Amino acid sequence: MACIALILAAGFGNRFGSDKRRAAMADGRTLLAASLARALEVFDEVHLVLRPEDDPADLGLPADCVIIRCENAGLGMGHSLAAGVRALSTGPGEAIAVLLGDMPWIMASSLRALVAKADPARIVFPMYHDERGHPVLFGRDFWPELQRLTGDEGARRVLRAHASAWVAVGVDDPGVLRDVDSPEALEP
Repeated sequence: MACIALILAAGFGNRFGSDKRRAAMADGRTLLAASLARALEVFDEVHLVLRPEDDPADLGLPADCVIIRCENAGLGMGHSLAAGVRALSTGPGEAIAVLLGDMPWIMASSLRALVAKADPARIVFPMYHDERGHPVLFGRDFWPELQRLTGDEGARRVLRAHASAWVAVGVDDPGVLRDVDSPEALEP
């Protein structure tokens, strides 16, 4: 099963107060670089959705990372997700793991457990203490709908429309719920 990681990192993170993608982690890496590194531990193919003006080096990213530019990033996450899925839709993947650029604490074992359940006809997500987390893996059957997303709702509409395709994977990993909305959230 070819599952491609798509990291959404074209947002503006207004609640953070500055560009959180550049925020320094305890180990010196940027938040976005740490999130990318975690995905690269598990996925053979990882793509980042960024704004047109973003300089990958300025974000602390390696020179060889694969970038998808979203012209309409300022209009919301739905546009970023749609742009990413459109860019990958002609490739051989059977599922896309949609990760957020501010979630570096997801355990590699959790990502592997999700990938093991991926299927073209499934929507797979982690559950931690009865809460749905990230990433969400969308099988190829759902890609046409994802390509039409707009606004700031992300993929909620697609999720609601296809509850029968849901596969919840229980994980013992609070990292699937932990994102960064404020500088204090970077603290261990």
